[in-house]
Amino acid sequence: MSTSEPSDKVRAEFADRLRRELSRKAAPAAEVGDARREYRKAACLLTQFDPVCLRRPGETEPSGGAMLALVDDCTSAGRLGDRDLWTLKAEVRETALRELGGPEEARAALERNLGEDLVTGPERAALLYLSGRPPDLDAQDVPELAEILQALLWLNEVPGMTRLPRVEDLWKVLEWARLMRPLESLLKDPFVGRERELARLYGFVGVPPASAQTWLRYAAERVRTYGHVPQEPPLVVHGPGGIGKSTLIARFLLDVVQHRRVRLPFAYVDFARPTISIHEPVTLLAEAARQLGIEYPALRGELDEVARDCELTAHLQRAAEDRAIELGGLSSTRGTLGRSSSREFQLRAASDESTLVRRLARLVLRAVDTPEGEAAPTLLIVVDSFEAAQYRGSPVLGRLWTIFDTLQAEYPRVRVVASGRAPIDHPAASAPPRAIELTGLEPRAATALLMLNGVRDPATARMLVRRVGGHPLSLKLAARAVVLAEQEGEPPRRTLRSLPGRRWQLLNGRVDQMLVQGVLYDRILAYIPDPDTRKLAHPGLVLRRITPDIIKNVLAEPCGVEVATIDRARALFDELARLDLVERAGPEAVCIRPDIRAIMLRLVENDRSALVRDIEERAVSYYAAREGLEARAEEIYHRLRLQQSLRLVEERWLPGVERFLEGAEGDLAPKAVAFLTVRQGGQPSDDVLADAEQEDWERLTAREVEDLLSQGFTEEAAARLEQRRPWAPCSPLHPLLVETLAGQGLREEARATVTEAIDRATEARCRGERLLELLRQSAELAMADGDLAGADEDLRQAQLLATSLGLELEALGVLLARAGIADRPGARQPGIEGELVARLRGLSDPELRNQPTLARAAAAEVAERDPQALDRVLRAVGLPGDTDQVLRPIETAIGRAATRRPELLGSLATLAASLGGFATPGADATLATVMDLLRSARRPVLDQFARRLLEFGDESGELVSGVAEAIGTDSPAKPAEGNRPDRPDEP
Repeated sequence: MSTSEPSDKVRAEFADRLRRELSRKAAPAAEVGDARREYRKAACLLTQFDPVCLRRPGETEPSGGAMLALVDDCTSAGRLGDRDLWTLKAEVRETALRELGGPEEARAALERNLGEDLVTGPERAALLYLSGRPPDLDAQDVPELAEILQALLWLNEVPGMTRLPRVEDLWKVLEWARLMRPLESLLKDPFVGRERELARLYGFVGVPPASAQTWLRYAAERVRTYGHVPQEPPLVVHGPGGIGKSTLIARFLLDVVQHRRVRLPFAYVDFARPTISIHEPVTLLAEAARQLGIEYPALRGELDEVARDCELTAHLQRAAEDRAIELGGLSSTRGTLGRSSSREFQLRAASDESTLVRRLARLVLRAVDTPEGEAAPTLLIVVDSFEAAQYRGSPVLGRLWTIFDTLQAEYPRVRVVASGRAPIDHPAASAPPRAIELTGLEPRAATALLMLNGVRDPATARMLVRRVGGHPLSLKLAARAVVLAEQEGEPPRRTLRSLPGRRWQLLNGRVDQMLVQGVLYDRILAYIPDPDTRKLAHPGLVLRRITPDIIKNVLAEPCGVEVATIDRARALFDELARLDLVERAGPEAVCIRPDIRAIMLRLVENDRSALVRDIEERAVSYYAAREGLEARAEEIYHRLRLQQSLRLVEERWLPGVERFLEGAEGDLAPKAVAFLTVRQGGQPSDDVLADAEQEDWERLTAREVEDLLSQGFTEEAAARLEQRRPWAPCSPLHPLLVETLAGQGLREEARATVTEAIDRATEARCRGERLLELLRQSAELAMADGDLAGADEDLRQAQLLATSLGLELEALGVLLARAGIADRPGARQPGIEGELVARLRGLSDPELRNQPTLARAAAAEVAERDPQALDRVLRAVGLPGDTDQVLRPIETAIGRAATRRPELLGSLATLAASLGGFATPGADATLATVMDLLRSARRPVLDQFARRLLEFGDESGELVSGVAEAIGTDSPAKPAEGNRPDRPDEP
């Protein structure tokens, strides 16, 4: 550190020390002298200020007296250059505002102390109101409205202020602006063309457009396609990335919402936002409820309540889904138990979401308050970034479709518009959705877009359109390249000559847009001034992340750039970081923008394949020598790009790297995409799936078939299983085929198939987990046919196999199934429950916590025989997550036990109060008293209370049975009631 330039930390420490020293000499807090009061007034309309520069009335030059006078009244607001900034404490500011003599004194104080380098929005807004020149609220954006709101909150405290907008009204304006902001941000660039697509959207919703040309198309569309039918399936706007889907929807929605005389209730839900998850459809409802609450303030409270209930439902659904995933993690529970649990979860989730949809729809009907005899206005729901749910068999898409259908049934006129990269194809669809496929702009609109982006000559624009096509991104890049060329004195025709000729067109007549875009970016990169930076920029696009160290050790030598020191690497890094093709990813790291990489990779690979390979091989060596998930992810990424052996990549895989590889699919060959998709838990397109290696195809198809079965689409699953046979002996598709056959009612064929699969898996020496799953399936089929002896023999073989492999949890799952057979009439299996107790006692706490649902089910099964095992499982994993569900059997058990021993109620009430930190109830405690205390307590209290119930010495056994039933409420053998907020559906 330079001795002449102390660090920010040293300066901050010095400032704090100075403040402490000054505060010792300052007047006591209770004494506010004239000077201190005047400095407070001088600062009360400033967001932040430099105390050295603050001036009170009569001071022509700052005296610095504020540092001493206000040292106890302020907190630090950071630094600006070499100056320390302070801000008044809230309570001090409020007092000072009220002590001002009126608007004139407030204006004078503000004008006297406004510094050009310190002035912020609230000060500007306050000065406008104090000067009688209030800002035009309709012309302000969201940040400016927030600043005006802050200014109004201050000015309302100044005596004598009049003619100010109501804070409540401004708050509504601000919320509306925040609602519109995502749409407006999509239209920051010029919008041209798309009259045909806009007309179809207007026709779908039933709102006439403002444009006369669009209106004629709209009228024809209404007559031809939609008419006045109250209910319509969703309309899907689809097309490749960058084609303008979101921009089209934003233009349409803003026009409908802001410029139509008919007020439509609407919601715009973008699944690209981090607070909304495509994998949790209930978050769509939560966001829609919040937005509708802003549109209809009279019902804001009730709509916000729906949003909160949606969030609670999402929380409960996560817990239920985790249980289903947990059961699918063991071969001994994956079959009927795991998949039935998954089916049950999907059904419950759809039911919960339908209940919430009905509540939301009924509230919107109340909000629009349509006069009797008139039709309710269209309810418009727009869903953007729909890609993640758009694969055949997606349970998420199935549940979204249920939401749309329920909404259609409850609200007389609802329209759903979705945007994604592909059409929707799902067996849950009640009717084929309508579709708008976006392609390139027509020539007239494409020419206009070029000229709006800087191309001055219409003839040049028309030639560019003929060469580039109508893709909006290609057009914007072409305009940028022409503008840069003209700035360098080069004629636009040179840019035209550099573009691919007609020989590069695809067979279907469309220009290869990614190739065109790559050439255009190459032209743009050619104008980078520094030659070394220019040499690094193009090949550097191969890397997803660039740092000075990577420039020095990976990029420099292949690109022919001499980088002898890390300081030189940092200088080059700084030049690269200024380019608009990168985004900051840390203090000394940048990421290449994904959209640019997708465009450029093909061009780089075609033109400089040897150079690209050299860089990527160096990247593999660089990252392989480093620790951490992010480094391992980059190593794997480049191995996949180099098309190295997938088995080698498998060896380098670490749990957790998948999150660092999200979005990499577009850079990889189809086989690598399939491999990556398997490990990320996703589903690729049919094109990628067709090119996948057989093993990866089987794993991906197994996931899709599981999804179809979880939704009850057995016939669709059977059709999918007819493809790419024969399968490997150890394929995960064999048990799925067995389940599908059983689901179709072909039980005899299912038993024959599972027997054959067991024989093949045994001969091929498949992993024990696959054989365990098949043996468990065979047992379930035998049990369903009443063959208890055959079922037990299959399970006994599975138990021996699990034990020989040291799979203790798998063995526990098999024993639990055998115990279920032992409970059936006519079964003769002495000693099974004793084995189960011994197996449960032999598991460690970490093993129990690894499979809590299985542990709870086993503890519930052996509770009467071994209450200590029940106590241990309670200590290790606790009760299941649904409080109301868990408390029902405990309440019933306490009621039955208290019938025999009424004095129990007082003792249990005292226990519940002591554990929860509540006041001890009186001697007349009732069952309701006990349960109210438990429902009010934090979650760990319930686990402690349940454990203490086991110690109460209840001879009737009711309390132990109640705890056993409570801990088993999430058992797959005992389906639990639906998880939803405890709120009755509205009549």
